[in-house]
Amino acid sequence: MSTDLAFHDPPEAHQQQPGEYVVESARLRALADYDSAKFGWFHVKTCLVAGIGFFTDSYDIFAINLCSTIMGYVYYADATGSAKNTTPTSIDMWIKGATQLGCIFGQLAFGYLADRLGRKKMYGTELVIIIVCTIGGSFAGNTARGLSVYWVLFIWRFFLGVGIGGDYPVSAVLTSELATSKNRGAMIAAVFAMQGFGIVAAAIVAIVVLACFRTAIEDDQLMLDYTWRILMGLGVVPGIFALYSRLTIPETPRYTLDVEKDVHRAVHDVKATVGHKNGVAVAESLGSGHVQVKAQKPTWTEFYHYFKQWKHFRVLMGTSVCWFALDVAFYGINLNSSIILTAIGFAGTGTPYHALIRVAAGNIILNLLGTLPGYWVTVFTIDRLGRRTIQFIGFAVLLVLFCILGFAYHQILDRSVAGFIVLITLAQFFQNFGPNTTTFIIPSEAFPTRFRSTCHGISAASGKVGAVIAQLGFFQLKDRGGKNAFIPQLIQIFALFMLVGLVFTWFVPETKGKTLEELSDEFDN
Repeated sequence: MSTDLAFHDPPEAHQQQPGEYVVESARLRALADYDSAKFGWFHVKTCLVAGIGFFTDSYDIFAINLCSTIMGYVYYADATGSAKNTTPTSIDMWIKGATQLGCIFGQLAFGYLADRLGRKKMYGTELVIIIVCTIGGSFAGNTARGLSVYWVLFIWRFFLGVGIGGDYPVSAVLTSELATSKNRGAMIAAVFAMQGFGIVAAAIVAIVVLACFRTAIEDDQLMLDYTWRILMGLGVVPGIFALYSRLTIPETPRYTLDVEKDVHRAVHDVKATVGHKNGVAVAESLGSGHVQVKAQKPTWTEFYHYFKQWKHFRVLMGTSVCWFALDVAFYGINLNSSIILTAIGFAGTGTPYHALIRVAAGNIILNLLGTLPGYWVTVFTIDRLGRRTIQFIGFAVLLVLFCILGFAYHQILDRSVAGFIVLITLAQFFQNFGPNTTTFIIPSEAFPTRFRSTCHGISAASGKVGAVIAQLGFFQLKDRGGKNAFIPQLIQIFALFMLVGLVFTWFVPETKGKTLEELSDEFDN
């Protein structure tokens, strides 16, 4: 009998091999011993190492918004009329969308490779890509012939996206497999919540860098060319601190046992993660009578046979469609940022220095109001309320909010700007205390070890397709009929996507309190 019964060939194709090892119940007992380990320093370290990566990811993604604004003052300082000091929309959306495009490739590639080669072998590789491409982007310039600074930056940002995309499945799955069942949701949510701090940090760094160059900028606004490069380049600092820990983290015992089928190393990995005592318990559960067999790497044939069953395919369909629906609105709702910043007095007006300071400060306020609280309320409640429950609540509330905003957009803005800000803030809160977090968590739990990372990568890539549609498609539609004239209709479209997410959440399992083996139906098998 195969060690990983969740992934076997069809019964007629499978024949038991002599010496094939370990009674399945012993393996499940060993993993149960690991699951019940006491929460300790290694779990905290895992959250920090993975979380710093997501801090870096969100810093890099958000910093480009500020960098693009600053670059307008440098490369379009001599333009006339409304084009003066402004990066053209057609260029702006591509240098921002480049990262999302790269993410799709990174999520699919690293998701597959982390299942094929192991979590440990891929962990840190994506961070190296992020560090190299961040530095490369900060030194982007015009070529002698052909490429402008924007298109050189686009190339660097695309490959940066590959690294950021790779971080999604690898960090999520590694954290999930190293966590205990009791705290798994909070651990993964805490890793993801570091994105909120990365967004705020980018704005804070922008203010500090601008303040340091204030005199130079007021004398010559072209000195802003230094500020966007420094702002972007500083994104490598947290990644450098986390790199060594990522490269030296042990393999997850689940991967070692289920895919590599190496009992001795599995015991060693348990001791390296949750301590010697738990390693001994796992060794006793496995017993000394095992026979080592050759590892069988996951194959696409196995993948097909597993997911051709409706009960398995519906889960992958649910996680992918929900993430896609969420990201369309998550990235699209930011089209309202300029309106909100104007309403609270932080629009980019005045001298270049004062305009940029206000934009950065305004973004800090917006994220402190809704984004950060939403992330951390999820961290502290997800293992009590459950992932599916929070996702249902989030999609349902967002559906109502977007219907109100979409169908009464101008009435709300005309009568109460404060009311408009409250509604947008609530939307940001329930995106993060809701599907933005749960769509990241559930795919890291709901699939068997052999395909867990691949499935997370597919789900995440589906989300980024939604992000690309929002940033490259809806971004062009928002000014249809006049400046920001089409935004009410776009918000109505976002409401429709929330309904789609709400419906497809029915296909997603509740993972709270269950072991990863229970969730992949191994006990039934």
